[in-house]
Amino acid sequence: MLIDALASVGVKVDTAHVQTHFLGRSWAKVAAEIRHSHGYLPGTDFEEKYRTDLLARFEQELTTTAGIKPLLSRLATLSCVATSSSPKRALRSLDLTGLSKFFEARVFTASEVERGKPAPDLFLHAARRMNTDPALCLVIEDSLPGIEAANQAGMQVLRFTGGSHLSGMSDDALTLGGKVRCFDKWEHFFEMVPHANRQPDERMGT
Repeated sequence: MLIDALASVGVKVDTAHVQTHFLGRSWAKVAAEIRHSHGYLPGTDFEEKYRTDLLARFEQELTTTAGIKPLLSRLATLSCVATSSSPKRALRSLDLTGLSKFFEARVFTASEVERGKPAPDLFLHAARRMNTDPALCLVIEDSLPGIEAANQAGMQVLRFTGGSHLSGMSDDALTLGGKVRCFDKWEHFFEMVPHANRQPDERMGT
């Protein structure tokens, strides 16, 4: 959607550029990057149209990645959402996909902190709101800014690579040269974090 919106105003970017420069960042950081790299600053009208069109597309096409609902229903630990998305986009996304019930009010956005990812502010804010020591937190991320933010916050991190927006990236790029553990299917999560499973699978011997 963003690639198409930018093309309509003469700014040409591809999927690889979006993966590297936009994924996981707040809109303010995305807009600043577009201005820096392409000499175009998306104004309020552009942002509002893009957000409106995106939410309209969500209404028709947004779905969950396979396996996330069964995983959340078996999760033994407290969980929350900490996202660079706007509050409206985050809440509507959870509603449309039927995930709201798993998080309820435990949804935190970059609008609540001074600095978005890759700064650690959002994750530290989420930990405080959850009354949890950052050192005991596990972050599931897909973006480079999110991974950096988790590291700066002193949290453990795994990278979920099963989203279509990461397609085409090499294993070396996804693992950051072997620096981060990755998984591409939610069914593999409990294999990596078995203590988080409140309904052990006897077939796995756990």
